Amino acid sequence: MRLNPIAEKISDNDDVIRASMSEAMPPPLLAAVAQLTGDLSVLRSDLVFDQTKLLEPNAGYTDEQLAHARALAADALIRFRDSGATAAPAPDHATLVQLIEFATGGPVPEGFLPLLEEELALDGQDLRAPKWNRAALAPDRRFVVGIIGAGMSGLIMAHRLRQAGVEFVIFDKNADVGGTWFENVYPGCRVDIPNHFYSYACAQTADWPQFYSTQPVLHEYFASFADQFGLRPNIRCDTEVMDCVWSDDDQTWSVRTRACGQDSAGQDSPGQESTITVHALVSAVGQLNRPKMPDIVGIDTFVGPAFHSAYWDHSIDFAGQRVAVVGTGASAAQFIPIVAEQAESLTVFQRTPPWLLPVPNYQDDVPHGNRWLLRHLPAYMRWDRMWIMSRTNTGLLPLATVDPDWVPNDRSVSAANDFLREMLTMYYQVMFPDPELFVKVLPTYPPIAKRVVLDGGTLPLALNRSDVHLTIESITSIDATGINTADGVHHDADIIIYGTGFEATNFLTPMNIVGAQGTDLHERWGGDARAYLGITVPEFPNLFMMYGPNTNIVINGSIIYFSECEAHYIAESVHMLLANNHAAMNCRDDVHDQYNEYIDAGNSSMAWGVSDVNSWYKNEFGRVAQNWPYSLHEYWQQTRSPNPNDYELT
Repeated sequence: MRLNPIAEKISDNDDVIRASMSEAMPPPLLAAVAQLTGDLSVLRSDLVFDQTKLLEPNAGYTDEQLAHARALAADALIRFRDSGATAAPAPDHATLVQLIEFATGGPVPEGFLPLLEEELALDGQDLRAPKWNRAALAPDRRFVVGIIGAGMSGLIMAHRLRQAGVEFVIFDKNADVGGTWFENVYPGCRVDIPNHFYSYACAQTADWPQFYSTQPVLHEYFASFADQFGLRPNIRCDTEVMDCVWSDDDQTWSVRTRACGQDSAGQDSPGQESTITVHALVSAVGQLNRPKMPDIVGIDTFVGPAFHSAYWDHSIDFAGQRVAVVGTGASAAQFIPIVAEQAESLTVFQRTPPWLLPVPNYQDDVPHGNRWLLRHLPAYMRWDRMWIMSRTNTGLLPLATVDPDWVPNDRSVSAANDFLREMLTMYYQVMFPDPELFVKVLPTYPPIAKRVVLDGGTLPLALNRSDVHLTIESITSIDATGINTADGVHHDADIIIYGTGFEATNFLTPMNIVGAQGTDLHERWGGDARAYLGITVPEFPNLFMMYGPNTNIVINGSIIYFSECEAHYIAESVHMLLANNHAAMNCRDDVHDQYNEYIDAGNSSMAWGVSDVNSWYKNEFGRVAQNWPYSLHEYWQQTRSPNPNDYELT
């Protein structure tokens, strides 16, 4: 997969150019064309994105507007080709603001422009790269960073350290990079964020085959990132981190690892242990990497094949088999339609129905016209990223925000949230014409109170099949031949698949982390994980987390965006240590506690914080330990650089 491709020269005839515009939306298309050609006349005021029409078909654009916008773009590109296809100079400040305001549908708020410039990364500029280098800053000081995890967070962290000339080593228990996109190989597995936003700003690609990529494609993307940015030599795969212990005397971390695969010679060496000392430690293990099995009486007595979706057994042939699926969450919603097509019969056990958000192109291939644009106008993917970011951050977050004056009930949390509920309910009415099934699948809680499931239409089609049965009766036990429910029914099954999610609230498990003065991290948390910025914890000097507590994004962004912010903050923390000859930085308790009050207050004003519905967003104490409740810009601002006053520096 090619990252940051160079534009191909436009030499096609008029018909090809015009045909290539047929699927593009006006905001990213016209912004990209205006930037390339320098022709700002295509930025017509009647074609500016209207954020209030976000949920309407085609984002509120009429057929006439779409045709007009595409004709404007084609005409401008034809003139550009005929004049020699020489790209316009990089936009100046005023032009850049004009382009952004057209693409996002509103004025650029004060302080937003630097963030938007980073996200755009026009002409391949990596504005998030460290602006310092260890060799110039502290040439005689060795400083090694250990990174646990080679998924999307660990890789961007490694890239930033490599750019700064800081020595690092990555440990990963898997045989290759990619994290969750290496591990989860169940049928239908794909991302629920559009590709151009579920990717690094500094590493865009034109090679996405679909709008929402499948697991193999995403694994290829992260593998390509590791290859093309030279990270492989520093990665130790098949290496599981067992425990990490801080030395108060040496001001270093001792990391004990265990081999869980083969050695460099290809020989099996499971269980072989080793220890390495590092000066800073970054946990990039994520939240969704430890499968959660349900606590059901008799679960181990079933005699047939039974497995969690994260440990998919590809040796099983579902043909002629009675299959039971426990769970209807995001993963189950993706594999249920595929299993339904293969099995003799399928019984789905639902505890809480998810809200389905219709996305017509969720499983669609990128059309030929869009592929042409991506090859000839690489800026198109960057402006599309900008448009996606604007729509999710400014358009969707208010739909989850609680209106304190709204009459409290289980239906919705605001007028906007209630409007969303009405729109989604109409979708359910169309997709589930059977009244009995409709009652089963329609959620009774406010939209966005728990994870929303994107739907391209396949799940409703599967649940409507005559050989698929949805039961909402609670499971009481499992026996050798099937599943028993509270209504006294025994459901015969040959195979059981558990789509029951992950141990999301058990951060950094099963590793043992011991900080200053022998403090155990898991004992300190007591099941209620908290961190300052989701990154640092008092009593754990030079320990940094990525995708830590309260950094999960719900509907208003991409987790990769958060990882990039975290990587920047951690790299700047290393800079602070080196520039001032500090050995360690330890988060202050008062700073940590005040920050978590701010987080809790924010989550208490969101649908997922006030609704009484079971969700992996909440821990055993009922506290939202996963989610970030504010805007993307706020987190970006908070992670620009570490404030020395927030830490005890030694």
